[in-house]
Amino acid sequence: MDIKDILSKVDHTLLSQTATWNDIKTICDDGLKFKTASVCIPACYVKQAKEYVGDSLAICTVIGFPNGYSTTESKVFETADAVKSGADEIDMVINIGMLKDKRFDDILAEIKAIKQACCGKLLKVIIETCLLTDDEKIKMCQIVSDSGAEYIKTSTGFSTMGATKDDVKLFAEHVKPHVKIKAAGGISSINDAEEFINLGASRLGTSRIVKIVKQEEESSGY
Repeated sequence: MDIKDILSKVDHTLLSQTATWNDIKTICDDGLKFKTASVCIPACYVKQAKEYVGDSLAICTVIGFPNGYSTTESKVFETADAVKSGADEIDMVINIGMLKDKRFDDILAEIKAIKQACCGKLLKVIIETCLLTDDEKIKMCQIVSDSGAEYIKTSTGFSTMGATKDDVKLFAEHVKPHVKIKAAGGISSINDAEEFINLGASRLGTSRIVKIVKQEEESSGY
């Protein structure tokens, strides 16, 4: 697979608590140079980043991150604020306790409310697969398919494990055709990236792929 094809599916990510504007600016510069799908950054930098890149790069941010247990009202406000600031894509975290309690209608209602607050911007739903049973993952495939969200996403990268190939395969078997898949967390090599894409992932949440390409450029003298 051509490296440009892989990079075009990468949400180049920096969500560290210590991220400074200079760090975010570097991420944006990398995204512009390598033509990534987006940069995924903290909400506090969305306005500044959007002013910096304009329409040349999609700005993604996270909602209810990383634990997902904010109230629905808080998540809706966060989403509306992010969109107002210039976010092109929203990655939200579900309420995992709600899922464990089998409050499926409430989860669906929350995702729908956040989707409405997106005002047409793309929505990805993070279900944190490492904390779920296979039955719960399959149920979330059904809920996300019915919610209006464009993507189901494996992980925040802040829990006990990131994306696994088994989970992406499970998603591909159970989401409806209109729902795309984002694998995130622990994608550490070009081979990893290719495997996830071949299994059905349309997006990859990672910072490492761009770093690998940059290192290869530097070592080759370019």
